[in-house]
Formats: sequence, structure tokens, C-alpha cells
Amino acid sequence: MAQQLSFDLPAKPAHGREDFFVSAANAQAVALIDTWESWPARKLVLHGPPGAGKTHLAHVWAAQSGATILPASDLPGADIPALARSHVAVEDCETIAGQDASETALFHLHNLTLAEGHSLLLTASTAPKYWNLALPDLASRVQGTPAVELDLPDDMLLTAILAKLFDDRQLTPTPDVIPYLLRRIDRSFEAARQVVALLDSAALSRKRALTRPFARDVLDKAGM
Repeated sequence: MAQQLSFDLPAKPAHGREDFFVSAANAQAVALIDTWESWPARKLVLHGPPGAGKTHLAHVWAAQSGATILPASDLPGADIPALARSHVAVEDCETIAGQDASETALFHLHNLTLAEGHSLLLTASTAPKYWNLALPDLASRVQGTPAVELDLPDDMLLTAILAKLFDDRQLTPTPDVIPYLLRRIDRSFEAARQVVALLDSAALSRKRALTRPFARDVLDKAGM
């Protein structure tokens, strides 16, 4: 039987507050984002492993505050005084360790943003004490910044994420599919997105119902 053609259309990431599910893994971080106007010293470090939701929460905060978001790698070429005229989020800050131009730019952005009365959000995969920054003045400032950690999704959170992703694609898996996936996939938002996209494409091309045996077959063939 000929397979139906399927098209791997890229899904636009959902970065709205309503798309961010709250559980014990991220409740403290979400509470701080929601009450950002009360941050001590108007700054926060949000850290956690890849896939924990840092970028999503940075976009949630930017939507609430009107902040500009930029990756730390763009700092050397950025217009620091212009950025400092509003709230700012800088992502992947640990990646600039030892890069003089980037560290100096972040140091000036930190000082100017706060001096202008605005707020600063920094994200990273680890806590500031592990960033190995070479500029002592920058290191002291970020290590003195309040920090909150995001954990990888727990079972409750990952269940909600998978259910939402299936629903977004108008897929109806049998009740045993999501519990099976919880034991099978990496515990991250990105892994959940990838596996749902894979199952969606396979179900469409093979015209098959989304059952646990079908999911197992698809993941086995994909080496997941």
C-alpha cells in the first residue's frame, strides 16, 4: 500500500504564559517571573539544564515587561546604551566565559540597565558561580544576583506537555501512549516536541492509529 505523503512543516514555538505548564519542577521560577516588578535589585538569574524552559520563560517575561531578548553571543556588536533604555533578557550567559568583549559588554549592560531604572534577566545552564567569568567586576555582580533554578520536567509536567502537543496536532493517542513515552524519552520540553512531531508524521504517512505498539515501532526505527 502506498504511503500518504507528509510534510515536515516547522511548528512555531509556543512561548505564551498560557502555554507554560506549572509543576513542582518550575513553580518557584514561574512565581518570580510573574512578580518580576518586585525583584530585589531589579535583576534575576534563571538557570537550568537544556530543555527545562528557560527560553520560554524569558519570552513570557519579555511579553509582560516589554523587554528585549538577545543571546549573550550578540553582546559585542550590540548597542548597549540603547538596550539599557528598556528591560533586557540575555540568554546563555555562561557561554561568554573568557571572551573579553562579551564579558565587558555584559558588565556595562548590567550597570546601565539598572542605572536607567530597568530590570535585567540572565539565563544560563548553570548557576553564576560556575560561569568561570574572567572579569572580576562582572563575576561579583552576577554572583550577587538572586537566582532561581529550573528543573527538568517531572512526570506531571511532562504528561501535561505531551497531552498539549498531541492536542495541538489534533492527535488522539490511546490512553497508554503517554505513560509509555514518559518512560522512553528524555525529560525535556524539546524531547517531547520531537517525539510528538515524529509520531504525527508517521501516523499520517502510514494512516495508522496512535497506539502504544505503533509508538514503540516508530521510536525503535528512529533509534530513540
